[in-house]
Amino acid sequence: KLEDHRRKWDRDEYERLAAERIQEELEAQEKAKQKPPPVKRELLKQRDYRVDLESKLGKSVVITKNTPSSQTGGYYCNVCDCVVKDSINFLDHINGKKHQRNLGMSMRVERSSLDQVKKRFDINKKKLEEKKKDYDIEQRMKELREEVSLEGLRPTTRQMRHPLIGDARNIGMHSTIYEKNTK
Repeated sequence: KLEDHRRKWDRDEYERLAAERIQEELEAQEKAKQKPPPVKRELLKQRDYRVDLESKLGKSVVITKNTPSSQTGGYYCNVCDCVVKDSINFLDHINGKKHQRNLGMSMRVERSSLDQVKKRFDINKKKLEEKKKDYDIEQRMKELREEVSLEGLRPTTRQMRHPLIGDARNIGMHSTIYEKNTK
């Protein structure tokens, strides 16, 4: 028999190796399909701090290659270790999924009970009433007219400058100023 310089392949051996490789790939896919237990994240809640957008406003900073990313231009998020170039994108980032996940929160919001909603309405109603008391223009005008009538003053045709709202022209309201009768 002549020696052949061609290489001989053992088909049975390679078929067995191919079958083992396919089996391992299938097992790896099965393991990948099995998801780990979900991470229990806290429900989304209101921020208890103010977002600082104005502290670096109008300031110049020299940036070199060695400057840490937290001190480069833009807004730095220390939770996600990233820099955002403008305030709108920074707010979008802070309110986004990635940032909230890094804080340990899900994007789900706690359902409010009826009592919580009623309490919130009461609080907001009280705030609104306080603002009305502070800026009740009609009441203030009535008080000014009473003061004028008591002091014997007469109206002039000039426009009134209100202590709370400033110049009456700014709000489209023309009124009169009362001066002492000098005649």
